[in-house]
This record gives sequence, structure tokens and C-alpha cells, in this order.
Amino acid sequence: MPARCSLPALIRLFIILGVMSASPQSFATELPSGIPTWLKAHVGEGPNEITSVVLQRARALYLRKVREGAVRNPCYFAMDATRPHDTSDGGLRHRFYIICEAERSFRAVSSGHGGGRKLQGIADFTNGRRCAKHFSNALGSKLTAGGVYVTDEIRTSFKGYYRVSARQKAVLTRSFVQFEGEGETANARQRAIGGHAAVLIKGACRLRDPLSPHANDAGYVPLGKLVDYSGGRSSGCTSWSPSDAQDIIAITKTGPTTLYVYPEATDIEAVAQAVKAGRSLSRAGLYWNASCLKDIRAPKYWPKKRLEPILAQYKRDHPAPSRAPMPICREQ
Repeated sequence: MPARCSLPALIRLFIILGVMSASPQSFATELPSGIPTWLKAHVGEGPNEITSVVLQRARALYLRKVREGAVRNPCYFAMDATRPHDTSDGGLRHRFYIICEAERSFRAVSSGHGGGRKLQGIADFTNGRRCAKHFSNALGSKLTAGGVYVTDEIRTSFKGYYRVSARQKAVLTRSFVQFEGEGETANARQRAIGGHAAVLIKGACRLRDPLSPHANDAGYVPLGKLVDYSGGRSSGCTSWSPSDAQDIIAITKTGPTTLYVYPEATDIEAVAQAVKAGRSLSRAGLYWNASCLKDIRAPKYWPKKRLEPILAQYKRDHPAPSRAPMPICREQ
């Protein structure tokens, strides 16, 4: 005998379907000012959870952009760059969040942070693989800048070929989601800050393949080794594993959405001052992941006003050597 839905069950079903089909605008206005109950279940400092301050700021940014008409996407993003990137056994921690409130969907994935640079004899603002200590919005710093972003256009580019077997090669194309920033992150486009998969071609040589649509005027294509650096660092962009990047980029293709990256400059400075004074962060109303704070001792923010002149002078004093032409592949 076929199962039947009771009247209350049907009503609940219609409510759920109505919520899932609601536009971001109506959803934003119908929600109470507080965080929805289902989403609160994902708030915390454990694995696959989002810290309260990060969620509140990310959600406030999204709802503001929806009210302004700048965003219609039903999902939004957040990142907590104070959390560890990897585990002691080489696994990846989750600190980038995909939140789709109309679908009651929450997902945490891994993401890289900016590796920074070491200017010999001048300044060292390099970050380790596990935790980020240094942050900056300076052009050329290769560091993460926390704050407000909105996703913009997606550009897909050819990176080269790599071997999948002795006789077969595959092409690597990588999509890049451009971010637009506000305030401290307003120079995101100038810095070429965005999101992409953490994959590249290394050690490339020139392979003769005039029939390839990617061949240059001389009929050559780059052929190298495919490298997945999901567990490594970026040049300041937000990088994801190839599989996660596919899902995130698919969301951004439906329309612009927001990304909030924690910490901002004011957070970094406040935490650094509290650590120096020996004050408890929780009592001071501040947040930093405890495990990473133990590793880095205190974070540091390098404002572009201070760092960009140093980087410009270093570039003048240390001009990049001319690049040698890519070698011809031996197998030809």
C-alpha cells in the first residue's frame, strides 16, 4: 500500500520547498536577525566548524551586499586564516567555508594562505605551511589580506601539458576567480588576488606539437610535471584542492557572491598587543586559533604604506635575472 503524507507533513514539505526556492533577497529579509538554529550547530572551534566571529562577519557582509543588490547568489564564502592549514600526519585542515542558507547547506574545505617573502638583509615575512603569522595588502608581498571581497569574473587559461602515461598527455587549464575588495582589500585587482585550484605545471620543456590549439607560432607547447600543492602556500590568493575548486567556481558562475577573510588588520594588531601585554584573548573579546597562536607566538600585519616602498627598493636593488629560454624536450 503506498505511503501517504499526513496534512502536517505536507505543510512541512511545502515550507521546506518554499525556503529552498526563495530568492536571496526574500530570504535575507525573512530571516531573523540572529543566526539560524541549523547554522548554529556548525559554530565552534573544532574540525569542520566555523568560529562565531568569522560567521557573523561573513553573514553580515553577505546580507549587506544582498540588500544593496550587488549579490543574488544563494551561497556565500568565509575563510579563517588563523586556523592551521595541515595536520601533523600531512592531512589538510578545513578553514574555508561554503554556506548556502536557503538550502541549509554548510561545508568546510581546505585552503592555502600566502607564503610571503624573505628580503635578504632587510625583512623576513615568510609564512610556514601550517600557520600564517604575517599578513599584508602590499603589492608584491605574496601575503594574505583579510577583509571584505566580492567575486567577479572568471578567467580560464592554458597552463601546459603533462604526462598521464608514456604515450598520452593531458592539458591543464586553470580557472581564476577575480576578487574585488573594499577598504584594506580595495587593491585586490591590482594585486591579482582571487581564487583558483592549487595546481600548476613545473619543469616544463618545449614539445613539438603544431596541431595543438595551444601551440605557439613555432609549433611548440610546454610539457611538464603536474604539481598539486593543495597542502602548500599561495602567492596571496585563495587556493583550493582541484575538486573543491570545481565546486566553488561552479557556485561563482551563477553570479557574484561575497567572501569574508579573517583576520583583518585591526584584529591582527589587537591580538598582537594583547599577546605582548600578556592578556587573555577571550577576556579581551579577541579571537585567534589557539593552536596556531602557540606556533607563531604573535601575528604581524604589514600595511602597504610601509611595505610597498621596501619592496620597490628591493626590486630596484635586485633586478630579476633574464629568463633562459625553455629547453626543448629530449624525447623529440
